[in-house]
Amino acid sequence: MAAEELIEKAKAYLPAEKVAVIERAYEFALKAHEGQTRKSGEPYIEHPLHVALILVNLQLDASSLAAALLHDVEENCGIPNSEIVEKFGAEIGKLVEATTKLGKLTLQTTAETTKRGSALSSSNQAENLRKMLVAMAEDLRVVFIKLADRLHNMRTLQALEPERQKRIARETLEIYAPLAHRLGIWELKWQLEDLSFRYLEPEEYRRVAASIARKRADRERFIADITWTLKQEFEKVGLKAEISGRAKHLYSIYQKIEKYAAMGKDFDDIHDLLALRVIVDTVNECYRALGIVHNLWRPIPEQFNDYIANPKMNGYQSLHTTVMCEGTMPLEVQIRTREMHHVAEYGMAVHWRYKEGSKKDSGLESGMGWLRQLIDWHRELSGAEEFLESVRTDVFSDQVFVYTPKGEVKDLPKGATPLDFAYRIHTDLGHRCIGAKVNGKLVPLNHELHNGDIVEILASKVHRGPSRDWLNLNLGFVKTTHARGKIRQWFTKQERTENIERGREILEKFMRHLGIKFTERNKLAELFNYETLDEFYDAIGYGGVTTQQIAARLSPEQPTEVKTTETAQPKKPVSSIKVLGVGEMLTNLAQCCNPVPGDAIIGFVTRSRGISIHRKDCINIVNEEEKERLIPVQWGQADHIYPVTVEVDAWDRMGLARDITAVVAAEKVNIASMNVANKPDQKTSFTITLDIEDLGQLSRVLSRIEGVRGVINVARISEGTPIKPAPPSQ
Repeated sequence: MAAEELIEKAKAYLPAEKVAVIERAYEFALKAHEGQTRKSGEPYIEHPLHVALILVNLQLDASSLAAALLHDVEENCGIPNSEIVEKFGAEIGKLVEATTKLGKLTLQTTAETTKRGSALSSSNQAENLRKMLVAMAEDLRVVFIKLADRLHNMRTLQALEPERQKRIARETLEIYAPLAHRLGIWELKWQLEDLSFRYLEPEEYRRVAASIARKRADRERFIADITWTLKQEFEKVGLKAEISGRAKHLYSIYQKIEKYAAMGKDFDDIHDLLALRVIVDTVNECYRALGIVHNLWRPIPEQFNDYIANPKMNGYQSLHTTVMCEGTMPLEVQIRTREMHHVAEYGMAVHWRYKEGSKKDSGLESGMGWLRQLIDWHRELSGAEEFLESVRTDVFSDQVFVYTPKGEVKDLPKGATPLDFAYRIHTDLGHRCIGAKVNGKLVPLNHELHNGDIVEILASKVHRGPSRDWLNLNLGFVKTTHARGKIRQWFTKQERTENIERGREILEKFMRHLGIKFTERNKLAELFNYETLDEFYDAIGYGGVTTQQIAARLSPEQPTEVKTTETAQPKKPVSSIKVLGVGEMLTNLAQCCNPVPGDAIIGFVTRSRGISIHRKDCINIVNEEEKERLIPVQWGQADHIYPVTVEVDAWDRMGLARDITAVVAAEKVNIASMNVANKPDQKTSFTITLDIEDLGQLSRVLSRIEGVRGVINVARISEGTPIKPAPPSQ
């Protein structure tokens, strides 16, 4: 029985009087939830009981286990918190109350918070995340309970309808799994990821699982041979160690498959699906074991990380090395002490042991620096979107550890650049940055930093200020919201007149690129909640509004789930165009102007081919005499690709076409056709047809092409081709 298992595991590390508190909490919850059932049909008490079981495996204190058992009695049973405080004390009552409040927060996913017109939802999302982080800072046990609660909900997700399954799984993958990773709780992280993967990509999940099962016997035989060989070497020098093989979890393997697929490789090319784990008694023995491994097998260059000397921000410590076994078989070897292993599995939870009068130790205090830093940054950030961005990029992402020339270690999000490093050191150093050296070599400012890099910032002696290009997300100069916020603050303080003029230039260039004739710009300003056009220009000028955000706002909003009590009808084919007030009708995109999601469009009723969809500024629509045949339409769900023709003017040089196609391919955009025309004065012109999903993707591609050396101008060919003498019917 689960209740007996909970008590037995608690007795293994808690004193008898504390176990008694857990038993009383279980009896209280059992009575409170009597008669209640979950959607799966099982008694409701099973949920809090299994949440407590997850936490007892982390060996949390008695108050946490009692709060886990009681965490739903306030909301589901109507029992006031005052009664819990009276029966179990203020500490448990406070944990239950905080967990209940946290459970009411709705944390939206990236897709949900980037919809057009979602400023209010972004604000709510930022406030909800802030409440979660503040709760963490006040008492980390609240988040341990919440993570365990989410894990058990994921384990029983099959009882919900498919749409809710996907929404909860997406939220888990984007917010809760990264949170478990940041807290170093590997045991929860991999389970949350695999369960989310199962519901988000069921076909891929089954395919990966089947591929792993097919080669299991070969891998087990390989790891047994390697383990025996290594044990023999350890025994020769009297080194005692526990050696075991650890399979990578399914979501991790799926990510590796995706990475290899981009390199033109398939599953059979992936050899490092297993990691060999070596556990010894002391730190000195870790390095002795590493020497033996490297003498036995050839280490792969640049595949060694010393997380003992340089622990990760979540407290993780271990030696990682990848070696070539049996000549051509790569194998990752992780070496750590028993204490390090416990931290690796349970993260910051291992720092939380029940101690009379004190619950926090030095390891926990030092490990929470990132959280306090984030809350400080939140006070500096100007808006909800910036805070959401900072959480996802600066906290919920993988880290790299780099060095200053003096040997100080700085942690940054994966993908960070020398500019991010400069702003992490000091704001003024970032403003004065003119170049950077990584490992003694000059690199561009958008160079991606890697673990172990030594970064030296070259700064101007004159206070010159940052470049506006640094705020262009497509150019990749800064990764962290912290750096981007400091740059925006600098431009905000500059002359407003200059910002307005600069903002007008940026917007006009953006619209010219995309071929948008947006004459009513006041309406665009209203989309971003600016009362006047000058305020909108000012925001663009100092970087508060980016062209990427404008493209996203112009793109069609994804449809939201609508609840209805009507009888479900069989699904019809989903069109990407909605004919307003008419219902499902045959539509097709006009070839004369090739509209894409985000363009202002209108429908033309043809005589034989349904409704032809044109851009509103298409010359055929402007010159149409039978206006009664024009009907309003709007973009639906953008799940197709659309041909868009762009023109690139450039100075001719060797490798120009290769460089242009490379940046387009990097955005995963297909080139349907390309024509080249030579011009006088060593110039050339490319007419390229791209398969585009929406305006946001088109904006990114054009920005990347514009950054290619020698490119003078790039713009969408926006004029429709006149069709005479017949009216438009494509």
